[in-house]
Amino acid sequence: MADLRNRRRAVGTNGDVIRDEEKKPQPEFVARESMLTVLLENSKHIRAIYHIFVVILLVLLCDTVIFDFVERGKINIGLSVVLTGFGDIRRCAKLWLYEFAVALLVHPCLLLFQAGVKLLKGNSALCRVWTILGVAGLILLQIALIAVPVWDLGKNYLALASSATVSLEMFRFAMKIHAIAVACGPRCYSDEPLPSFKHYVYFLFAPTLLYRDQYPRTKKIRWGFVLYHFMEVAAIIFYNSFLWERFILPYWSDYGKQPKVEAGTVVRGMFACILPGVISFLAGFYMLLHAWLNAAAEILTFSDRYFYEDWWTTSQFSTYYRTWNRVVHSWLRDHIYKPLAPTVGRVLAISIVFLVSSIAHEIVLALSFGFFYPVLLLMFGVCGLLMVPLTATTGHRYPNILNLLMWLSFFVGNGILWSLYPMEYFARKNCPPSKNDSFFVPKSWSCPEIVLKPNWTFHNPFDIIY
Repeated sequence: MADLRNRRRAVGTNGDVIRDEEKKPQPEFVARESMLTVLLENSKHIRAIYHIFVVILLVLLCDTVIFDFVERGKINIGLSVVLTGFGDIRRCAKLWLYEFAVALLVHPCLLLFQAGVKLLKGNSALCRVWTILGVAGLILLQIALIAVPVWDLGKNYLALASSATVSLEMFRFAMKIHAIAVACGPRCYSDEPLPSFKHYVYFLFAPTLLYRDQYPRTKKIRWGFVLYHFMEVAAIIFYNSFLWERFILPYWSDYGKQPKVEAGTVVRGMFACILPGVISFLAGFYMLLHAWLNAAAEILTFSDRYFYEDWWTTSQFSTYYRTWNRVVHSWLRDHIYKPLAPTVGRVLAISIVFLVSSIAHEIVLALSFGFFYPVLLLMFGVCGLLMVPLTATTGHRYPNILNLLMWLSFFVGNGILWSLYPMEYFARKNCPPSKNDSFFVPKSWSCPEIVLKPNWTFHNPFDIIY
């Protein structure tokens, strides 16, 4: 537990971690385990919660097996959903290899730019022109990295999980390229050496978006640790496939096949998606930010596992956004917020950070689902931003109540996401084609028609008839 205590800067009366990154400089990268690793090793209470989620997975597995056996006479244990989600894996691999090739091209371009600067060092005018060309070349590389996958995915739909992988990797490489350009661009005008190709490739795969010449490293690779976390990743993929089969398909797979649907059916479906939605939310966090990143860090002997903090205890939305994903937060802080804040002010800089992050999330969802439906953009970029000042002071005064309200928002928000996106997905799949069909106009708004139950009346529940 000592490592867990050392991760906290100072603790206020409300139990929230008060971060003083700007007040007192701290070591940026140090050898430390992830918070859940420490908690699972030292707290039997946290291990019990972990076991509860494992039991839920086993129950869903049994439910899926029994359903398949009774209804279809065969057992696929969720494989059909996984295979459908990762469909056309060859096309996915080709797009990823293209993105990786563009990212690799940055290193020789940096060397070429540095050589040009040294050659033209005596001529300030030509050096200025060379700098403009270098910046233009970097922008063109970023455009090539993003434009080709977006065009390909927009032209021909790729399966949900495969397209999400391509989209997320596209943004990851773009952020890595920007980070190394900012860190190493000024070195081209001095005698500081540029990173070796080996270190550059290491950075492309390291579980951080901030470029540094050195990172803390472990002495050996614990392959049992790696295998265990990769098994968790595979288990959570099936976890979500079971949730999709048992809670999404029964409610929404037929949405759009009938011209009308009762409003009560839609509302019941939304409430039915709240619990599976929040379970998927928690499982997804654990899979990506804990299991996957820890496995990657162990393989690369990257010893700083500070990928997230204890966001689940916070009572302020600003703290949640900082601690939910420290990897992305650090990049947004260093490459958007800090450069903009002195010029445009803190409030506008924060708003731009939220806008950029919201747009990136929405692009991933649009490319993955095959349509633009800005539900997450409104929830995250508008409602989430408004909650930051509203919980800034009340979170300190009423920590327990605000933490409860935050969890309520997570439950309701995920229930809405797990309802509206499947509704739109199946409406586009089941509703008859129309000349008004568009990538940007939601089809579920017009097909099917949502109507009230015929002859529906409200009865006073306190009127008891004997």
